[in-house]
Amino acid sequence: MIRSFVSLAALALAAPLVAQQPTRPVPPPVADTSPFRRLELPTPTTIRTGSGAPGRDYWQQRVDYVIRATLDTAANVVSGEERITYVNNSPDTLRYLWLQLDQNLFNSRSRGAFIFDQSSRFGTRGAEGGYTIERVSEPAEPAAKGRKASPPDPLPYLVNGTMMRVTLPTPLPPRGRYAFEVAWRFPFGPNANRMGIERVDDGTVYEVAQWYPRLAVYDDVRGWNTEQYYGQGEFYLEYGSFDVRLTVPANMLVGATGTLRNPEAVLTAAQRERLALARRSDTTIAIRSVAEVADPASRPASRTGTLTWHFTADSVRDFAWAAARHFAWNAVGVNGGRTVAMSFYPPSADSIWSQASAYAKFAIEYYSTEWLPYPYPYAVNVNGVEGGMEYPGIVFCANRTSPVGLFSVTDHEFGHTWFPMVVGSNERRYAWMDEGFNTFINHYSQQRKFPELVQRRGSPGSYVPFARSGVEQPAMTPADRVNPFTLGQVAYNKPAVGLILLRERILGAERFDAAFREYIRRWAWKHPTPADFFRTIEDAAGEDLSWFWRSWFYTTETLDQAVDSVVAGTMGGQPVSRIYLRSAGPMVMPVDLELRYADGGTDSTSLPVEVWFGGSRYTYVVPGTRRLAGVTVDPRQAWPDVDRSNNAWSAAP
Repeated sequence: MIRSFVSLAALALAAPLVAQQPTRPVPPPVADTSPFRRLELPTPTTIRTGSGAPGRDYWQQRVDYVIRATLDTAANVVSGEERITYVNNSPDTLRYLWLQLDQNLFNSRSRGAFIFDQSSRFGTRGAEGGYTIERVSEPAEPAAKGRKASPPDPLPYLVNGTMMRVTLPTPLPPRGRYAFEVAWRFPFGPNANRMGIERVDDGTVYEVAQWYPRLAVYDDVRGWNTEQYYGQGEFYLEYGSFDVRLTVPANMLVGATGTLRNPEAVLTAAQRERLALARRSDTTIAIRSVAEVADPASRPASRTGTLTWHFTADSVRDFAWAAARHFAWNAVGVNGGRTVAMSFYPPSADSIWSQASAYAKFAIEYYSTEWLPYPYPYAVNVNGVEGGMEYPGIVFCANRTSPVGLFSVTDHEFGHTWFPMVVGSNERRYAWMDEGFNTFINHYSQQRKFPELVQRRGSPGSYVPFARSGVEQPAMTPADRVNPFTLGQVAYNKPAVGLILLRERILGAERFDAAFREYIRRWAWKHPTPADFFRTIEDAAGEDLSWFWRSWFYTTETLDQAVDSVVAGTMGGQPVSRIYLRSAGPMVMPVDLELRYADGGTDSTSLPVEVWFGGSRYTYVVPGTRRLAGVTVDPRQAWPDVDRSNNAWSAAP
């Protein structure tokens, strides 16, 4: 206590002297430009936590659809009515709802026609497309005792390109529920954009997607997500249930999202029996063989010339379907019969497509074991005009020429079940969160299926020429703003290469796989953002990866590691060799070294990324008297190094 008092008194006496000293200007803070600085992410909240997990107040909306639609094959028109029930789980009161009208892309004055499909503006597409909205209304009041049925009350709506705003009659409060109806129709054009028609084998295959007005997403990050559909960026949708009845010509087979609820009305007794057998079978069963396609007995009779197929699905974000009169159809059990994989295709594709259901089985069982069990009772693969596209429980694949090619597209499209059908990211803004993740898991599936083949997906060697090209864009670039010629690298390959490096070279498979599964578990049937992914991986793997996320996903920085020289000397009186390394590019990564000695021996070592904490140069010390004859950086070429001319050093002869 006495010493404290003396110290305080001394300070008090000295204070005037200190005050008289001239003040020095405080230098401005130096900006932290280190590649290891912490990545700036959105501030955590009780909705999205700092660990990357959904918080206690996480919410998302729900949308349920009841759809009745008809396919007119003479006019090539789909028409329908839908009742949409919207559940407002947000804390906000909503005065209007936004819907997506994707078919409005297909007219000559759409914004997308000026960007990605200018041929449509010069009449090469044929008939003008787009929706005709026939009615937007509240549900009609049915007749009741003592009361006549009342006509539906119309709702005000406004169409803005591929978006439509519906004004609510009264504000929808938190936890409120509102039902309304939309009637619509649209024609098919000869062009395909993730759907379309193909005339093959003297018949027409209809692939029908983005076909009904769909609710846009209202979320905690941006409110209403109202990006226009331009034809390149994909989708961001709410989860809910579907009850869909599709009326088509009676001679057609239909494959769709969900479970068929009236098989006795639309399938023959033989087809129902074979389908039940396929669920229990590990080998493919023909439900309708190529030989039966021309047999009228392979379709049930109909007095009206049409049949109505009834499908239901729950906890899905979309619904798609396909139909043709000349489909061959086969199926096989998956995951012990919990799922049936089935394929629909025209007869001329049989030599390749007879294996398509088995390919789907292989992919789905592999991903179910590695990441999360496949969630749907059916997995439908359709051969038609669309090159490759995914929807819940159904995919479109065009390949008819190569077994490897057909497996590749089947594997990729069913891989999308996990990203984004289950983990529901915003594809319109962050294409890499579905295409990149999917390409990453495809790398290992195809490696397992065809171990003898060089893997094209996720290969550092396939990315390096793009990194050198000067036209690279960051993976974070919204899909619609990516050059169409480089989309495959920006959204697919580069993100996959990064995840493979993270798994195999940085974290190791054990830590990465556990963290990646945790991300899937946390965000299944939810809407994650990039920050949620980055934080979850760091949280579960126990690693600050700011340096990696920033350079790989936010920038177009390149990796260039070099060995400048090797000098023999001493350290602490002991003989050593000093290897002078340099990170010549702005991207930092761990360093793999191969050491070759004059006595013919070799050694390998790996240095952690932290060797670059002090800057772009690092000296690696090798103790001992053995003379180094050569040093090579990245001897297996596992890293995407853009300049290998500086990767090796050799001693003078």
